[in-house]
Amino acid sequence: MANTIEHQGIVENITDSHLQVRIVQTSACAACSIKGHCTSADVKEKLIDVTVADTSSYRVGDRVCVVGEVSMGALAVLYAFIFPFLILVISLFVFMSIWKEELSSALVSFLLLALYYGVLWMNRSRMSKKFSFSIKPMIN
Repeated sequence: MANTIEHQGIVENITDSHLQVRIVQTSACAACSIKGHCTSADVKEKLIDVTVADTSSYRVGDRVCVVGEVSMGALAVLYAFIFPFLILVISLFVFMSIWKEELSSALVSFLLLALYYGVLWMNRSRMSKKFSFSIKPMIN
C-alpha cells in the first residue's frame, strides 16, 4: 500500500465503462486549522477519468476512493518537465554551437519542444494506458 496514492472523491458522471470522479486536492496548508486566516491555503478540484469493467455498481454522487501508483507521478514529471527541459537546453546549446545565432537557435529549440508535445498528444491513447487509475468504493 506504500506505493499507491489514494484520494477520496465523488462520482460526477458515468458513461459506458468510464467514471468521472471529482477529487479535492489539498496542500498541507489547506488542512491547517487556521487556513481561514492565512492567504497561502491551496485547494484544487480535479476531475479524474477512471475506466472500470462494471459501472452498474456505481451511481452519480457515490463516494469512492481513486487509487494511483506512485510511479505514475514520477513518470508524469519526467514526461511533462524533465524531458522537455532537456530537449530545450540541449538543443539550444547544440544549435548555438553550430549556427552561432541566438534567435534562430532559440526558435528551432522551441520548435523541437512543440514537436515533442505534439508527439505526446498524438500518443495520448497509449499514454492513458500507462497513466490509469483504479477505483474502490468507500465504506460508510
